[in-house]
Amino acid sequence: MVSERSSAPSASTQVTTTTDGVAQVFTWDEDARIEVRNVGSEVVVEANAAGLRTLAGHLLTLAQDGVPDGSHLHLEDGNGLEDGSVGLVLERSDDE
Repeated sequence: MVSERSSAPSASTQVTTTTDGVAQVFTWDEDARIEVRNVGSEVVVEANAAGLRTLAGHLLTLAQDGVPDGSHLHLEDGNGLEDGSVGLVLERSDDE
C-alpha cells in the first residue's frame, strides 16, 4: 500500500500549464497519495481516495473542450507521486 509520507504537492496546490495559449489548471486534493509501480507486464496505480479524485481531476482537465492535442502532465517520484514511483505521463491525444 501507499506509504504514510506523501510527495504530492501540499493541500489545494494548483499547477497551471499553458499549451498553445490554453491554460490548464491541475489541482491536488488534500492528503492525496498516488504511487505508480511497474510490475512485470503491468503498471499498477495505487492511490487513496484523495489520490484517485486528484487523478480523475487531472484527466478531466485534459478532456476539457479547447485543450489542444498533445497537452500533458508529467507526474514523477517526488513530484506528484510517492517516493519510489515510476513516472507517469497523462497526455491528450485526439489523433487516431
